Amino acid sequence: MDVAKFKVLPLLGILRDIEQEIIEPLIETIIASGLKTIEITMNTKNAAALIRRAVELSGKQLVIGAGTVLTSDDLKSALDAGATFIVTPVLVKEVLGYCLKNKIPIFPGALTPQEIYTAWFEGVTMVKVFPAKFFGPEYFKEIKGPFKEIKLLACAGVTAENLKSYFSNGADAVSFGASVFRQDWLKEKDFSSIKRSIKEYLQAFRGQYA
Repeated sequence: MDVAKFKVLPLLGILRDIEQEIIEPLIETIIASGLKTIEITMNTKNAAALIRRAVELSGKQLVIGAGTVLTSDDLKSALDAGATFIVTPVLVKEVLGYCLKNKIPIFPGALTPQEIYTAWFEGVTMVKVFPAKFFGPEYFKEIKGPFKEIKLLACAGVTAENLKSYFSNGADAVSFGASVFRQDWLKEKDFSSIKRSIKEYLQAFRGQYA
């Protein structure tokens, strides 16, 4: 993962519980939408195979990482499959240590000021504030008060409507999952709705600078 490029378009799509049969049209849809960065969660069935196939399908058009990485086995499977960055819901010491030692971008989850501070000063790429929706955008402003240098990724509850508020209050990146990659749309293979929804996020992000 080229972190500098991610910061240019700091939006991360989260794929969870997707089926092997739809990975090809789904990746094509994501590429066509303009999104550049996705993660596939390791608690998805056949996650490693899905990551490997997504990497093959996307070539260099997408940056693909692994989410919900909770063990060393998860980490090894993800990296062997071609994941280039790692996301965790909490600070997992063994995963963190390996990523830092091997210069693999990592986004560990944290919520309280102490957890966020602890994660950041380990040397991580960004701290994933999770679940962000319970505290909302203003929480980021409060965290950035004493911790201006800490880079924060908002996860859970970010919508196209409140995205601008998260960024204006101090979020450095945001992620979205079930609101876009909805199970009903996936089951119905409604890729046009997924594409439209992703584009709404992209337009909201670009619109904040208009």
